Amino acid sequence: MNRRRLIALALAGLGSALLAGCSTFRREAPRPGRTTLDSPLVILPAQRLGTYLVVEGKWDRGGPWRFLVDTGANTTLVTPEFAKRYGVKADLTAPAAPVTVFSADGIPVSLQPVTIRELELGGARFESIAARIYDCAALSAHLGVKIDGVLGFPLFRETRLTLDYPRNRVVLTPNRSEALVPGLSVPFSNANKTPLISIRLADRTFIALIDSGSDGGLSLNPVGLLPNFTFGPREGSTVGTLAGDRPQQIGRLAETLIIADYAFPNPIIELSDELSSIGGSILKNFSVTFDQDRDRVTFYRDSPAPIPTPRRRSAGVSFAKNPAYWRVAGVVPDSPAAAAQVESRDLVTRINGEPVARWDFGRYEQLINTADAVTFTFLNGTSETEKRLPVFDLVP
Repeated sequence: MNRRRLIALALAGLGSALLAGCSTFRREAPRPGRTTLDSPLVILPAQRLGTYLVVEGKWDRGGPWRFLVDTGANTTLVTPEFAKRYGVKADLTAPAAPVTVFSADGIPVSLQPVTIRELELGGARFESIAARIYDCAALSAHLGVKIDGVLGFPLFRETRLTLDYPRNRVVLTPNRSEALVPGLSVPFSNANKTPLISIRLADRTFIALIDSGSDGGLSLNPVGLLPNFTFGPREGSTVGTLAGDRPQQIGRLAETLIIADYAFPNPIIELSDELSSIGGSILKNFSVTFDQDRDRVTFYRDSPAPIPTPRRRSAGVSFAKNPAYWRVAGVVPDSPAAAAQVESRDLVTRINGEPVARWDFGRYEQLINTADAVTFTFLNGTSETEKRLPVFDLVP
């Protein structure tokens, strides 16, 4: 995947797309009925899948259950299997309306409401959780790990939440803890307790969503900012959101991005007509602590030095994944893939001679970041054709 919202590769619009969509769920984001920590410090080992953090829980004969932590979503999603096991009977006197979104295949999907009886993550127990039912099969196929749900930001309303990317862990403490949090703090305050903070582009200040459910860097709405570029913007891969697919516009800025006084010189950004957001490619440099009780978020890293943004590489194609094949979701214009006449909806069965089922998220990303070329095997009816596509710098 070239970016999270390439959920053409899965469903990747869970962050700001869900933020926008979920504003129709309720005026105020739901909170868990009760949160209990069995100690003042609950440390949850997390699996890093690209820039996503996935935590695991097992508290009865079911599971283990794996959840992606998404601070950009203001609702929690669970699979039908999980909802069937832990859901409680809906309150028919005040039913919540279903919400329609689009799947990775562009098919309308109705997200039904459910209340989850319990969810346990290590020494943390959450009860009476307002959630939506979503089949995470596409997300699981994309990441190469079975995902049972997406934990939205309101789930952690009663805790101080730390996403510790350098140490691959999630840390929970009581929200009224007096323990000092190291780093640089930025306030956030709005009616829905959404992690929106002020950041700077050179001398201009704007608002951005902290979106751990995105593996991108800065998604920038340029209205009123007039950004300057050293490269691009150019059309990149196909970007999939809950509202459908669209072409990506990506480039490298000629200016410095400032987040809590940490500097990102000449970052790669994606232009957006939605709310600006900070994704995992930026967050991975920090331990990020969200304090909803005090309306602040704290960024910490060992070094105050400017943080470089590496080049963005691509094979010129983005995919929607299935275990048996990957479907081409988009082709980068003027790329070697376009010159090789690869088209949307083409099917790929092998990569460098190996079935696509062997290429999980991390392995494929590493291949794109290190290889000079990749050989894709395309399925044409009952025959297969190999095409060797050079890997190039989408953004140098």
